[in-house]
Amino acid sequence: MPRKSLLYFLILSVGAIFIGRLFFLQIVDSKYRQNPLNNSAVTVKFAYPDRGFIYDRNGKLLVANQSSYDIMIIPKDVEPLDTLEFCDLLKITKEDFLKRYHKTKNYSPRIPSIFVGQLSKEDYAFLQEKMYKYKGFYIQKRFLRQYPENTSANIVGYISEVNEGLLKRNKYYQLGELVGYQGVEKQYENVLRGQKGVNFIQKNRFNKEIGAYKDGIYDTLPVPGKDITLTLDMELQMYAEKLMTNKRGGIVAIEPGTGEILSLVSTPSYDPKMLVGRKRSKNSFLLFNDTIKKPMLDRGLQAQYPPGSPFKIINALIALQEEVITPTTGFKCYHGYKYGRGGFMKCHCGIVGTPISMNTGIYRSCNSYFSNVYRRTIEKYDSPVKGMDVWSKHAKSFGLGNYLGYDLPAGQKGLIPDSELYNRYYPNHQWKAITTISNAIGQGEVLTTPIQLANMTAAIANRGYYFTPHILKKVGDSLNQNEKFTTPRYTTIAPQHFEPVIEGMFNVFELGTARGSKIPDIEICGKTGTAENFKRVNGERIQFTDHSIFIAFAPKDDPKIAIAVFVENGYWGSRWAAPIASLMIEKYLKGGITRDWLEKRMLEGSLEEEYTKQIEIENYVAQKEE
Repeated sequence: MPRKSLLYFLILSVGAIFIGRLFFLQIVDSKYRQNPLNNSAVTVKFAYPDRGFIYDRNGKLLVANQSSYDIMIIPKDVEPLDTLEFCDLLKITKEDFLKRYHKTKNYSPRIPSIFVGQLSKEDYAFLQEKMYKYKGFYIQKRFLRQYPENTSANIVGYISEVNEGLLKRNKYYQLGELVGYQGVEKQYENVLRGQKGVNFIQKNRFNKEIGAYKDGIYDTLPVPGKDITLTLDMELQMYAEKLMTNKRGGIVAIEPGTGEILSLVSTPSYDPKMLVGRKRSKNSFLLFNDTIKKPMLDRGLQAQYPPGSPFKIINALIALQEEVITPTTGFKCYHGYKYGRGGFMKCHCGIVGTPISMNTGIYRSCNSYFSNVYRRTIEKYDSPVKGMDVWSKHAKSFGLGNYLGYDLPAGQKGLIPDSELYNRYYPNHQWKAITTISNAIGQGEVLTTPIQLANMTAAIANRGYYFTPHILKKVGDSLNQNEKFTTPRYTTIAPQHFEPVIEGMFNVFELGTARGSKIPDIEICGKTGTAENFKRVNGERIQFTDHSIFIAFAPKDDPKIAIAVFVENGYWGSRWAAPIASLMIEKYLKGGITRDWLEKRMLEGSLEEEYTKQIEIENYVAQKEE
């Protein structure tokens, strides 16, 4: 083909391709032609739905809505204005105005964005008469959260403006919109938020709105969010929060037969109203930067503590399963347990030189007894590596040492050690049962969260199985039927081994360390605990006042509630944690309190001096090192 003809052919071919593509876009493919956003005379406005309400298990309202108003901006429609006057109306600076304007314009010049959010009704009434002067700005009504009671902030979470990361990941949200953060608001965001509506508004050549684009055929109505019902008992929750006034720690109560979370307390906490409205940003800064009280830390889910003596129950069950002891096997105690070359673990059971069986070992919390039990378990096998891994597997079957899979976004794994951990600690592998003997009494490397201990207690109450703890009971009128929460999870311990252990836990109240917290007419099974409280300050390991711990379930033969209580710097388990747990059990099962004297002591008791003292010691050590 001549070169000249080839050139003509190429030109005609390219032209044909362009004509064909234009024909396809304009005649065949209507995707672009029908999109109202491709029309420069059309603007879009969103209609925001009501967010779903949140109720407790008894239908009491936890979270509702209140009206709020946002100043919206469509940057391309903004005309020259008296900036200083406008800033004065909105109570912002000129620098703030310019920053907001450029941010929204860079995000999208045509899509509405929030310019100033969360105005009060009073601000709205004042501004609505003046907004006509400022082209490109308008007022949009939406809803903020309202809290009938000051409770459960750690559970419900809060809503706040979407961040840039979420805007990039999820195209549903626009700049300035609200989304759930923390707690239930975050976990069930897609259920609670509903679906926003979209209105396309036609404008004339003078940029004046003249009505719905094409009679509103592209408009959509907002779909309200769904109400949800939590498993939480708000009355029990608020009572627990009162009992923990001027104390720090976490409480978790679970219904053993379902895994439903009845109470999840973290103190100190905060008033959820603090994170609503235009003061939210200021209050958020204060709350998140409080490194002393840590009100935004959910201690029930995130705080990791040595479990102390309640973990002795697990060691007893493992030893029974491994057949290294029977309930009648006895060990002597001589004020403690001797091990290795000069090692000695003190004991305060008060029984000297007489064989101690399992029942007595539990209700008198004998360290010597459980050290022998633990050592026999590890040394049953040819190597400590094998013994440790068998022991670890049994302990983890109770939901310890890993995330439980509950339906709340926060959490920590805790720690149940295994041979791999100790091989890292001791590279020459020169470790054995007595090297790890502190695990026998819930110290050593073992760490648990309050919800893990509550779940462990529920598994014991059920004689060997548990349901994954969860907070959602219903969406609308539909019960939570998620198999994850309705399928029982079995421990590695055979059911018959639980009865002698439960009998010992029952005697903790009848004869042992919690007899001062016994409830008339209710058979409770429990275990007190005292966990050592160490902290490193500038490399120096300092011991502070012990933590007070308690686990319990009741009634003994038909369990309705399982509970774990941690009180930081609370001395021994029977001083704070056990009374608080027993009061909550009585409140839940009886609906009231008969032991007014005990309730008064817990409500009025304070550990603030302990916390102040700890801070002073930390500061002193830090300054000394400098």
